Amino acid sequence: MEIIKKKLPSLQMPYFKKLLDLLKIERDEDRNSYLKLTETSSVSDRRANGLTWYPIAIRGTEPSRGDYLSVEIERTTHQDISHQFRFGSPAVLFSNHDPKKDRLEGTVTYQGGNRLKITLFTDELPDWSRDGKLGIELLFDNNSYDEMQNAIKQASALKEKPEGRLVNVLIGGKTPLFADQKETAALNGLNASQQVAVQRILSAQDLAIVHGPPGTGKTTTLVQAIKSLIAQDKDQILVVAPSNTAVDLLSEKLSNEGLNVLRIGNPARVSEKLMSLTLDSKMQEHSYVKDVKKLKKQASEYKNMAHKYKRSFGKAERDQRKALFDEAHKIMREVDKTEQFIIDDLVAKAQVITATLVGSNHYTVRNVKFNTVVIDEAGQALEPACWIPILKAQKLVMAGDHLQLAPTIKSNEAARSGLSTTLLEKCVILHPEAVTLLTEQYRMNETIMGFSSREFYGGKLIAHSSVAHQLLLPGDLPFVFVDTAGCGFDEKLEGTSSVNPEEAVFLVKHLTQLAETISSGNEDFPTIAVISPYKEQIRILQELLSNSDVLLPYQDKISVNTIDSFQGQERDVVYISMVRSNITGDIGFLADIRRMNVAITRAKKKLVVIGDSSTLGNFPFYADLIRYAEEAEGYKSAWEFMQ
Repeated sequence: MEIIKKKLPSLQMPYFKKLLDLLKIERDEDRNSYLKLTETSSVSDRRANGLTWYPIAIRGTEPSRGDYLSVEIERTTHQDISHQFRFGSPAVLFSNHDPKKDRLEGTVTYQGGNRLKITLFTDELPDWSRDGKLGIELLFDNNSYDEMQNAIKQASALKEKPEGRLVNVLIGGKTPLFADQKETAALNGLNASQQVAVQRILSAQDLAIVHGPPGTGKTTTLVQAIKSLIAQDKDQILVVAPSNTAVDLLSEKLSNEGLNVLRIGNPARVSEKLMSLTLDSKMQEHSYVKDVKKLKKQASEYKNMAHKYKRSFGKAERDQRKALFDEAHKIMREVDKTEQFIIDDLVAKAQVITATLVGSNHYTVRNVKFNTVVIDEAGQALEPACWIPILKAQKLVMAGDHLQLAPTIKSNEAARSGLSTTLLEKCVILHPEAVTLLTEQYRMNETIMGFSSREFYGGKLIAHSSVAHQLLLPGDLPFVFVDTAGCGFDEKLEGTSSVNPEEAVFLVKHLTQLAETISSGNEDFPTIAVISPYKEQIRILQELLSNSDVLLPYQDKISVNTIDSFQGQERDVVYISMVRSNITGDIGFLADIRRMNVAITRAKKKLVVIGDSSTLGNFPFYADLIRYAEEAEGYKSAWEFMQ
């Protein structure tokens, strides 16, 4: 906790001015990185970096709001390359004939698989769209930064007004208030600490915080709290999170509870259930949608007639073309009005509206106010983005764990100066009375849980009886630290990433022996995560695993990736390759112990940490970890497995 206290900005300094300054540093760094990637690189390099689809095919067009054009696009090659196109991203359609000149900007309104829709800032496709190969490229996202900047400025102004109580609570100027709560019936399926969290949320006047350590059922608690709030207040609730994945999870669970959920934006997971919750899907089912389709068809017909005059330059033809376009625009204004009526109707009827932090200011809900706003995964939420939904709220509920991964920040300077400290962290320190810690976890064997509980959560976590004694195999050790000290497994530097090839080879051999033991016992093969803090180590591990004849049949059960990618996930078995092994005792960014908290809390039945105690042991956290392994009889020397 002391670490966090030191990072808190002084309340004597202008709070929002400081936040604006940090956001500017982050924006500049992000923009410079984008320009570096795009200005001098080829289209194939930009495609490899996930910024460009090229070549593409146009699969359809239709008139959109405000005399704009909605275009459906498909990428026709290189479909295996991951990309960064998301709902709301600014992008540009371009032709390879003259990419600097032949380009049209717009906004991505849908992305799924190898298709996306982009609303272009034009009412018709230009001639060059029929010449040469076409591509689509992400632009730097000024819009998100503008939204954050505007929210901070509005919060600063609101602080001075009577209606700015919540703002003042959040920055430490006022104390959160709680109403006397009548004792209510226990909610089915919730344990004691989860019940307390729900009661605290119901009684909060302005702020409540649910601190959910790994495996403690934070999402389950939030869903029941939201359901109870709606029953108590009969008010609409806005539920937001920093990632589409987190928004999707909550949207689906809330809908499964029978609530009317409206998902603003584009789900990350394209499932039938989730798509049915989206605005687009609900609009298609609205009784007025037939009128919209009929009007759009009429507008398209007028535009098609106007295009026949495109290459005729007589005055009569020009006048006729203009008249046809004017009629099309008049019809589209009628479409806009009808669509706005449908949107307003759907928004008004929804009990819960879900969106990402920035997506919460989408034009469909821009002017909607809520009694309660819920921010999930608040420990990974950038503070400037949080102020966007907060401005819509009288009461804020934050849920997350500030002792796991912090938000990703591009600028080291901004991170060091305080941008990496989340609003959740600040409020946990400022207002401990608003915090409820969930204490019962449903994921890990109690030995796996024990170290994290002791080191991060004051020893308050307990393992539910259903998981407390679960083991991979009868008599197995749930937590093992394999010490490679003295084995000569020295780290190397490849590019900017540390690697330890010998440690990777050892890990795969250890895992192979485990796999052979499991398969010989006819047990169901478990789910396994092989993780490391270093990307280059991951590449080596993936290569070794793909060449293992013993492990090849189980490839669908084995996931290999960085620690960061596993936050929120769990596996039966987790192997961690620590990599660092050097004579200077340098552990690099392993010093971020919150990252390691994520790593060591993914395993349900068995955790195997492989590292060099002579390097790691110089750092108190890892010295404690090694000592804990000894106490749990799980300390092993790598020599035991090599003989």
